[in-house]
Amino acid sequence: MKKIWISTLLLSFVFVAVIVLPIDDSKTQAVTKTDNVDSLITVTISIVGDLMCHSTQYNYARVESDSFDFRPVYREVKNFLSSADLAIGNLETVTAGKAEVYSGYPFFNTPDDYIVALKDAGFDLLVTANNHALDQGEKGVFRTIEQILKNNLNYVGTFTSENDRDSIRILCLKGIRIAVLSYTYGTNGIPKPKSKDYIVNLIDFDLIEKDIKSAREKEADLVLVYYHFGEEYQRLPNQFQRDVVNNTIEFGADIIIGSHPHVIQPTEYYKTYGARLDTGFVIYSLGNFISNQRWRYSDTGLILNIELTKNYTTNSIFISDVNFIPTWVFRGNTDPGKEFIILPSQKFNDSTYYFLSNSERLKIKEAFEDTKSILTKFNDRIRLYDLL
Repeated sequence: MKKIWISTLLLSFVFVAVIVLPIDDSKTQAVTKTDNVDSLITVTISIVGDLMCHSTQYNYARVESDSFDFRPVYREVKNFLSSADLAIGNLETVTAGKAEVYSGYPFFNTPDDYIVALKDAGFDLLVTANNHALDQGEKGVFRTIEQILKNNLNYVGTFTSENDRDSIRILCLKGIRIAVLSYTYGTNGIPKPKSKDYIVNLIDFDLIEKDIKSAREKEADLVLVYYHFGEEYQRLPNQFQRDVVNNTIEFGADIIIGSHPHVIQPTEYYKTYGARLDTGFVIYSLGNFISNQRWRYSDTGLILNIELTKNYTTNSIFISDVNFIPTWVFRGNTDPGKEFIILPSQKFNDSTYYFLSNSERLKIKEAFEDTKSILTKFNDRIRLYDLL
């Protein structure tokens, strides 16, 4: 289990900025300092892209008429997510309840069990600012937040009130205070409810600059910004993405994460301005982590692991490692029945994956090579995670 501290009271929809309280147990340990030896502490943030739920997915997960089990989807990657100090994913659906009728694309409404499985898989924080945030209107936003909290998860990007929106999420991992912000390019043309502009964060440079400044005032060591932007299915960032990233760098962000294109896009390091890190990191799109998009590049994802190290003697923080676990989504028959399973794609020859056909082994190998090629296109410092 992880131990995380967040600077926002996430209970009963009452929020007070800069209140730090425990959420879980056992991960955070005291730092032992000495007079003569540098005291170093290292934390790992694991981040994935779009967590989607098309109708085929919940039909495969159906146990009874209104009972679903999505937990097997993550069984091959659960150990990677649960061992991270902080695991983040983009929840690209809402849970408005069965009364609204479950649905997939284009207006998602997913069973509550979906969020139960994300908690079980090891996620800690769900990003909720994306183009499907308002698929079920105001009720969908609020009920999704209710279900996230019910499962002892945190959220950022959609909000229940103005005070909630203004309460910067700051998580304290072994003494490193990390602010997490989230914004989307839009909501598929669905307008925000009147007098409730706070309900979802849109990409607005004035707002983003204000939030980053607020995070610094609240003594965040690092600021991580998670964007939902870009052109779908394009494997290179467009000019809008680059403009957003460049502005965010100028505002002082340390780490910038992207999703929405449903395919993986490249990574880069950058020189920061006004940030705590001297060198920052951006990935323009993490791609899908789980979906029913079965074509090349969209059935491919990754777990991005960012390792941060703090030197308590010099009071400095730096990115000590960035690595990735490439993934591929299997859909088909196994011994238990019809399943979706996220597989580490570098294990394409693993004999335990008895359910893979020869053609599927070729696809998963192709996905593995695609991911390596795209992630290293502009960056030869990112490395493949060693599964051994």
